[in-house]
Amino acid sequence: MNFDLQRKILITHALFAEETLIGELKALGYQIIGQDRLNVAIEGSLSDTIKLNLRLRTAHRILFHLFSFRAHDLEMLYNKIRVYNWREVIPEEGYFSINSYCNQKNIRDNRIVNLKAKDAIADHFIMHIKHRPDSGNDTSQLVLFIFWVNDSCSVYIDTSGESIARHGYRLHGWKAPLSEALAASIILSTKWDRQSSFINPMCGSGTLAIEAALMATGRYPGSFRNNYSFMHIKGFSEEYYADQKNELKKKINPDQAPQIIATDIHSGALRLARMNAEKAGVLDLIRFTRCSFQDTPLVNGQGIVILNPEYGERMGDVDKLKITYRGIGDFFKASCQGMMGYIFTGNPDLAKSVGLRTKRKIPFMNGKIECRLLEYELYHGTKKGIVP
Repeated sequence: MNFDLQRKILITHALFAEETLIGELKALGYQIIGQDRLNVAIEGSLSDTIKLNLRLRTAHRILFHLFSFRAHDLEMLYNKIRVYNWREVIPEEGYFSINSYCNQKNIRDNRIVNLKAKDAIADHFIMHIKHRPDSGNDTSQLVLFIFWVNDSCSVYIDTSGESIARHGYRLHGWKAPLSEALAASIILSTKWDRQSSFINPMCGSGTLAIEAALMATGRYPGSFRNNYSFMHIKGFSEEYYADQKNELKKKINPDQAPQIIATDIHSGALRLARMNAEKAGVLDLIRFTRCSFQDTPLVNGQGIVILNPEYGERMGDVDKLKITYRGIGDFFKASCQGMMGYIFTGNPDLAKSVGLRTKRKIPFMNGKIECRLLEYELYHGTKKGIVP
């Protein structure tokens, strides 16, 4: 397949994460041609999808548009897919899988859509060369995606395969860890300048601190992963991919690292955080300390302090957590003057216990839980901002 062919590219993301993703895309020089609640559209080539998979921190999948058509039923879907020239896309000895989103009144299970599309592609090969590539549910090779709503159907290559929301360095999680893409979106939504201190009490498995270290030193998610769906498209160039990986290496500057401090009271959490940081290549850039959040070492008046406390949905006792949230507010007031304070929580009632007035409340989704990133401006020498 021609990797320079220009088509629409859809970049999927978590609900509420579009602004941080758009910021990333614009920084890479792309123009936004459309957006909705779960994806952002640009125009580009298959070669662009390689760059995007390697560099985007907040995306989930990169979908490259192949063709669109009208289909009222499964038979029409089959016929339209069968006549497309799949020999340009899928190697004869290759392997492909299909995922789909279907909103059709007569279809209750997407699996029948996937199966019909697989049959159509297999029959295309049999008709033309008497041989077909293998297919199944394995998403570690070439992945196709079908979007079918009413009678409008579009077929894409999912150039990511496995979701790029997982950045590939995390070996272990502590309790309910943030996804790497969500952690990156949270950080990009703060006012951190990547030069001043980044303080992360209650660090858990270290995802926030590690993502901060990666951003500050120019390390991209593609540094940790060696397999994508685009690598299994016919015409893929190993040389171009190697050049892009080398470009990522050139951007790394460990000397740019600011002070990053991550603390947790649980030794088990810190052990996992250190292991994850080592896999990410940033262990030497993060100061891990076992202590309560109140005893976290700080540099007064510089940077941000960000916490992701439990919020009672999947763990923790709400009454006890009220005391914790009140303690975070006291910690902000007593020790963090001049910094920007942030709390990521999925419990607005607990947030009231902090006792400080928020400057911003930024929405996010953590799995199925709607959350907020609460921003606090922590003034020097005044009680301004404190709720009476």
